Amino acid sequence: MIGASVIRILGVLLLWGMWAQPVHAADVVKVGVMDQQVVMEWSKAGKRALEEMKSYSLTRQKIINADDQELKDLEQSLQDPTGKLSDAVKQEKQEQFRTKLETYQRRLQDFNREVQQKQREMVAEYSKKIAEAAQAVAQKEGYQAILDKGNEAVIRVVLYHQPSLDVTDLVVKEFDRQNK
Repeated sequence: MIGASVIRILGVLLLWGMWAQPVHAADVVKVGVMDQQVVMEWSKAGKRALEEMKSYSLTRQKIINADDQELKDLEQSLQDPTGKLSDAVKQEKQEQFRTKLETYQRRLQDFNREVQQKQREMVAEYSKKIAEAAQAVAQKEGYQAILDKGNEAVIRVVLYHQPSLDVTDLVVKEFDRQNK
């Protein structure tokens, strides 16, 4: 049984070896690495997109902060140390507070979803543009592949590379040229 399995494996390897193209010592495979995040942060178009995203988030945050302050003020008005508020007025304020709190929570969730969706769309759009710039660099410079080395925030594809293989600067320049 074991002998037959070994013979089958050797046969498959021999057949595969006959079909595989030979690799010669003279064949050079040129590979580069880049960091997509750095391209986004260093390129002019990437910086603009990140600033737009930041501005979008800040406008939403200002609305949330105003709602938050309104809730705090309403809560403060409910705390009546002198006891001057009638039960009916107090109950009305409590109902206002509850309604505003529910609205606030819904708005906060909606804004978070909006911001996350906008971030996903931006990442998808710019990943495609960065890939196009990397492809142009690869074609101009004769690279068979350019790999994204990643960082701690995303999956690290390249664990080690010689610094001379890093083409991030070239991709930034090409990205800026393509996305003026």
